Amino acid sequence: MSGQNYTRIIKDGLWDNNGVLAMLLGMCPSMAMTTSATNGLGMGLATAVVMAASSLLVAFCRHWITREIRIPVFILIVASMVTLVDLTMNAWMHELYKVLGLFIPLIVSNCLPLARLEAFAAKEPVLPSFLDGAFMGLGFTLALTLIGAVREIIGSGTLFADASLLLGPSFKFMELHLLPGSSNVLVMVLPPGGFLITGVLIIVKRAIDLSRGKAIQMAGAHCVA
Repeated sequence: MSGQNYTRIIKDGLWDNNGVLAMLLGMCPSMAMTTSATNGLGMGLATAVVMAASSLLVAFCRHWITREIRIPVFILIVASMVTLVDLTMNAWMHELYKVLGLFIPLIVSNCLPLARLEAFAAKEPVLPSFLDGAFMGLGFTLALTLIGAVREIIGSGTLFADASLLLGPSFKFMELHLLPGSSNVLVMVLPPGGFLITGVLIIVKRAIDLSRGKAIQMAGAHCVA
């Protein structure tokens, strides 16, 4: 696979086919775990690790997985990776593990990992599949962190609150207090706030994509002229 195709995989995962902002997959954790940027970052990274490892294994074993049993096998592989991530976070990142709670095991039922295994990893070589899983997961992380950041700033006036408690003392520098408590909007940290901010970010992304497309068309027209 050429370097241009690798670039395409990276752009698709991070922006063009972003799991949340473009494909609207994984909306359950996107709504439930984005009350703060810290929670969104932790949930996103856990999902990214599962997606990268699962894509690697499926691509490696794709010649031995028949079409008839592929879905149960994919679910088994994802469940195995989720179990490893769950145990690792419980042992080494226990505070974050307690916050994320049930949503770590529920990565198994997240549509995004299974969709990428079916659409990409089951058909492509190991390295491209690993990159697809990793960058789709990082794109998911980016979306959750961004949604959580906006909700946290407007709803609580902070950014990456309790990052040092959840991720470790070295992340203390991330904790910011941006707005006074009197200006907080409580609805932003409630479920309606998640839907509202996600919708706004989807609109912003599509507006950026449209403006980029128009700029490319204008540049092409100038070149032809």
